[in-house]
Amino acid sequence: MGQSLIALTIFLGTYALIISEKLHRAIAALLGGTLLIILGIVSQEKAIHHIDWNTLGLLIGMMIIVGITKKTGVFQYLAVKAVKWAKGEPVYILIALATVTAFLSAFLDNVTTVLLIVPVTFTITDRLGINPIPFLISQVLASNIGGTATLIGDPPNIMIGSQTHLDFLDFLKNLTPVVAIIHIATMFLFYLIYRKDFNVSAELKKKLLDLNEIDEIKDFALLKKSLFVLGLVILGFILHGALGLESATIALFGAALLLTISRDEPEEVLLTVEWPSIFFFLGLFIVVGGLVETGVIDRVARWSLEATKGNFTLTGMLILWLSAIASAFVDNIPFVATMIPLIQKMGALAGMTPQALEPLWWALSLGACLGGNGTIIGASANVIVAGLAEKNGYPISFMGFMKIAFPLMLVSIVISMIYLLLFYF
Repeated sequence: MGQSLIALTIFLGTYALIISEKLHRAIAALLGGTLLIILGIVSQEKAIHHIDWNTLGLLIGMMIIVGITKKTGVFQYLAVKAVKWAKGEPVYILIALATVTAFLSAFLDNVTTVLLIVPVTFTITDRLGINPIPFLISQVLASNIGGTATLIGDPPNIMIGSQTHLDFLDFLKNLTPVVAIIHIATMFLFYLIYRKDFNVSAELKKKLLDLNEIDEIKDFALLKKSLFVLGLVILGFILHGALGLESATIALFGAALLLTISRDEPEEVLLTVEWPSIFFFLGLFIVVGGLVETGVIDRVARWSLEATKGNFTLTGMLILWLSAIASAFVDNIPFVATMIPLIQKMGALAGMTPQALEPLWWALSLGACLGGNGTIIGASANVIVAGLAEKNGYPISFMGFMKIAFPLMLVSIVISMIYLLLFYF
């Protein structure tokens, strides 16, 4: 019990430092993680075991690919196209970019999607002379919403699918309808919040609409190479299950291949990697690993399932809400990893068939994936966007993000609850 208390104290202390912004979040997470090892709560070997190297490898690989692709001018090209499509109206550009983010996140992972969309966003907002933060927040939310729709969009879904033998079509059929409704509702609320916030002169709009997007491409040869590698990587992500390869391997191979054929200097390219975000994840995985090792997460999950006293509907709703609130503050990967065997055990004790348990898997997926929208550290995509925003001179504060995102996350969970009650419970 003593070790559980220390692990919980370090976890809460780390989050207090992150929220207060007295220390950079990467330093706070590394401080918490190393403190757990120094105090003997988690051994160094076990700490390393809790780091999700697949996530880190995926991030680094995709950051290298995006860093090289950026030089071609393709993001500026897409920015001009988006401005023309939306006739220069910022709020429609916001909705268009967020919708593209949600769609791509269903078929790529959501981190890869934001790495591709965020550079386009900065180009547009710089040219329009407006604040990019509302655009970035909408893209964070859209990436996590879109990622919920399919088996490959978000890590919790991959974990649930591999443990329950639910396939791509199962996720598509059961989760895509509600995800589409949630995205439309979220975009409508963004429209209401920001429709009067952007002031762009008619003269500037005309100037942007007169631009020729083809002129933005600076290096056609490098663009062909970048798009070839990006296409190969996307195909790899879609087929990774059949190939028996993790997404990190595919992303790092793509990065190595693009470095080889582009002949770019590795030192220069590696500077484009968002290293503070990488080290933030590294520290946070260890801090959450401390809660796993000392049984804190396990006890919370067991207590929550026992509290429902076998009521199936109540259990489903509790899984949905507990997953959502927990995933807003802790990484959803260890939480989902703990919940999967507990749900399976509960089903076995109740003599339920795998088909009868399915509604609980949809509740877990919706809660864990959508709950990540609650705070700036709730999901991988959130942290990456915050890091890129800071690098471009637009830091997003913990409370500034939460003020907008947390209520919208609650709206998405309420819609999910109504959907589950209507069709599954």
